[in-house]
Amino acid sequence: MSTGDDRAIGIFDSGVGGLTVTDSIMKLLPQENLIYFGDTARCPYGPRTIDEVHLFLTEIMGLMEEQDVKMLVIACNSMTAAYEKFRPAHKVPVIGVMEPAVRAAVRATHNRKVGVLGTQATLSTGQYERFLHAAGADLEIHTQVCGGFVERVEDGDTFSEELFALAEEYLNPLMNAEVDTLILGCTHYPLLTGVLHSVTSGEVELISSADEVAKDIYSKLVELNLLRRKRQVGSRRFLVSGDPASFRTVGSRFLPGLDEVESMPWPAAGSLKVSA
Repeated sequence: MSTGDDRAIGIFDSGVGGLTVTDSIMKLLPQENLIYFGDTARCPYGPRTIDEVHLFLTEIMGLMEEQDVKMLVIACNSMTAAYEKFRPAHKVPVIGVMEPAVRAAVRATHNRKVGVLGTQATLSTGQYERFLHAAGADLEIHTQVCGGFVERVEDGDTFSEELFALAEEYLNPLMNAEVDTLILGCTHYPLLTGVLHSVTSGEVELISSADEVAKDIYSKLVELNLLRRKRQVGSRRFLVSGDPASFRTVGSRFLPGLDEVESMPWPAAGSLKVSA
């Protein structure tokens, strides 16, 4: 029997948030080789212009493709928004995080009132509204820019009083609008599920794209005959453009076993290839 395609899946994000997607991929596709890149030296992306995010996206996609990855996973909403807006050229299949989250939200909502939490860069493009309206024309959509959330996650803060106050400020308008479903439109935000659940008193369905993205990856690998069919657990490499120690400290709280993190100053040089 064929052992399938041993090439790695390339996953990238502005920082630690993409580990929420990586965790779901590892659980559903444990045999796959993975390369993760976190652009921590330039994080956060949220306050940046979408043109600047597009530049970073193009750079990182090129870097990953140079390593002969078989698929690109954009584990970042801001970069997914830039991808959907500009559609940069690419050589391999690309999966972003927006459409999977929208599908899950449309399935979950009962009153057809859906909220989206996101960064300025993500929400400025209107891509979430476009996807939601395409999926359900009758949806009432409310968006909320959440400045500061990414920085707090990157600093390891998921429980401070200041964070709770910030969450209440952002969520109160959405609660007043009676949304029953809330898309976490940044891959950092699932790391704040505890505080978000508490502030909403558990009355709102919180939608993370991570599990849905992993399912999409599985289906696309099957469709394109790209699955790695060896039984052993695949190789994983985690690389960051900033400080690997701080990434490991924060990231290991959410991805157990995150022991080795490599520094790859930007612009990147050298090989990211994983063993087959």
